[in-house]
Amino acid sequence: MDAELQKKPAAKKKKSGEDAYDFMESLVTALIACILIFLFLFRLVNVDGSSMLPTLHNADKVVVSRLTRNYDPGDIVVLTKASFRGGNESIVKRVVATEGQTIDIDFGAGIVYVDGEALEEPYIAEKTTRSLDFKGPVTVPENCIFCMGDNRNNSSDSRAASIGMIDSRCVIGKVILRVWPLNKLGTVG
Repeated sequence: MDAELQKKPAAKKKKSGEDAYDFMESLVTALIACILIFLFLFRLVNVDGSSMLPTLHNADKVVVSRLTRNYDPGDIVVLTKASFRGGNESIVKRVVATEGQTIDIDFGAGIVYVDGEALEEPYIAEKTTRSLDFKGPVTVPENCIFCMGDNRNNSSDSRAASIGMIDSRCVIGKVILRVWPLNKLGTVG
């Protein structure tokens, strides 16, 4: 009987060590999974500036999906700044037109037209009256998108000759969720 009692505590210690090992193994596996998911599928991006007001504000944090390479008008995307201005930051803009679509803007009336139809844009801060370098109508080339900020008169975007049409390869991904500030947690659109 004494031999049995002596074996039980040893077995308990071994089980405790196994539990700690299992916990650490699970923790490391979860950490690696999170890193891989955020490396290849999603990315957390800080909004910098006021060009997307009123939809997104300076210092908002958004989750960007890398799962799609097809973007539709109205999608909010994150672009690599290095592709057209230098630096390695990213910027957030809204897709207005995609390849093959023709865009024109009536700056007097502040109306944006895609394929001859006026866009309904309830998300913009104010009508589009600032032309930058835009002279339309123009057709979006293959594998490109035309993007503008929601704060149209305070945004450097595809209307500027220095930016122009955005090569789709310069798109990091599509914004799917705002995670900061917490009181605005949710999808954006």
